[in-house]
Amino acid sequence: MNDNALHTVEARIRQQAAAFCESGNVPGFVAGVHHAGEQTVVAHGTANVATGAPMREDTGFLLGSVTKVLTTTLVLRQVDRGLLDLDTPVVTYLPEFALTVPGAADKILVRHLISHTNGIDADLFFPHDKGRDALKSYVNGLASSCGSLFEPGEQLSYSNGGMIVAGRLLEVVTGTPFHDLLAREIYAPVGMKDSSTSAEQAILRSTAIGHFPDPETMAAKPTGMFMLPDTWGPAGSTPIGTIADLLAFGRTHLAGGVSPSGTRVLSAASTALMQQVSHDMQTPNVPPMGLGWVRYPFGDTAVLAMSGASPGGVSILCVVPEHDLVFTAYGNTPGAIMLQDQILQWLLSEHLGVQIPTLVTAAGQDVDLTPYAGTYRSDQLRIDVSIVDGQLEERTTYEPADASQERIFTEFAGGTTSAPPQRYVPIRPGLFAPAGYPPESFDGYLRLLLVSYHDIRDGQARFRNGGGRLARRA
Repeated sequence: MNDNALHTVEARIRQQAAAFCESGNVPGFVAGVHHAGEQTVVAHGTANVATGAPMREDTGFLLGSVTKVLTTTLVLRQVDRGLLDLDTPVVTYLPEFALTVPGAADKILVRHLISHTNGIDADLFFPHDKGRDALKSYVNGLASSCGSLFEPGEQLSYSNGGMIVAGRLLEVVTGTPFHDLLAREIYAPVGMKDSSTSAEQAILRSTAIGHFPDPETMAAKPTGMFMLPDTWGPAGSTPIGTIADLLAFGRTHLAGGVSPSGTRVLSAASTALMQQVSHDMQTPNVPPMGLGWVRYPFGDTAVLAMSGASPGGVSILCVVPEHDLVFTAYGNTPGAIMLQDQILQWLLSEHLGVQIPTLVTAAGQDVDLTPYAGTYRSDQLRIDVSIVDGQLEERTTYEPADASQERIFTEFAGGTTSAPPQRYVPIRPGLFAPAGYPPESFDGYLRLLLVSYHDIRDGQARFRNGGGRLARRA
């Protein structure tokens, strides 16, 4: 990439960030692109409205679920060493791993944990423990609190629980606490020199905090909770890094597992395995899954991606192997995901010349809605689906397990855990789009807003998938 092309990318991101942040009440945004040996980082706005601290190019932020790709990389490092085998049951290494459904945990293989095909129904299970035994406590709590959504390998459902179990598995087979392992085996060899895993470390340098829109004024107000509990570390609650750090990590996966400094972090075979399709639900709202990476198809181009929600913020990391490009960004309100999607699509279509096809065309005609109506459940969530005026109407209810988990989830969600009913229009049998959105809305990252239904038996769908997460018919 020549300097002129890099300058164009930088100017475009700067322009898009300024316009979006002003119109969307996003206090601050920071993004970076590495392409063909050149790199740029752009920062805009404010990192913390309570202090007025500026968002700088080297400002740190919570990685959120981008951490899942780091956790998966750690698992594959142990596979390279012979400490783990992907096709061995987790209980072989972690005998205490159990779920409320007898025998369900015994069938889960190591690969199911990192391919989101494990079926662990624990997406909102938030035990509040700190310190070195946090992951041990989480795994112990699963046995009495969380069941199974499906048989391992049968379906795909985005799994925080699977990644947290993988983190505990790493602790057991290496004898090293997860945070120490992350620092030693990812941060150091990759060159993520400004990354950390605690608020105590983050406060020593420039670090952004999240914000939520005030319900009355819509102005951004600071989050009341910086990070989720330590129990969610491997899924993304605690790691903090910078744009430069994530670009270095993305470049390591571009280069077959070799970091920018020349250190081999992962074998070429394991790096390639992470990028290959491990499960495909054959529906546009659930992109094919690799190991750790989600494989977003933009026409014939695969974008390896993971986004990461934190309290009042959202990060993203995208790697485009066939074009030697890494894009990463963070915005400090949840709505910044829209800006990240805009920039990604511009980079693909305008900068790289990728043809982005339309995923969703006109609404489907004469689709029988009766197989989809009913009640679906997953961990602490209930979704009631009814037929209204030729559309599906969904009502989602949060049903907290206890007061502690309710407090954590409420703070994570910015105080709002209930939503008004949402109408969906049929696209084709089994696939629905939220009413009122233009079809082109779903061509990029926001295809996750589509809802699909799966495994119809006796005229009824067994599963609903929204945002990559399954709920099972009650």
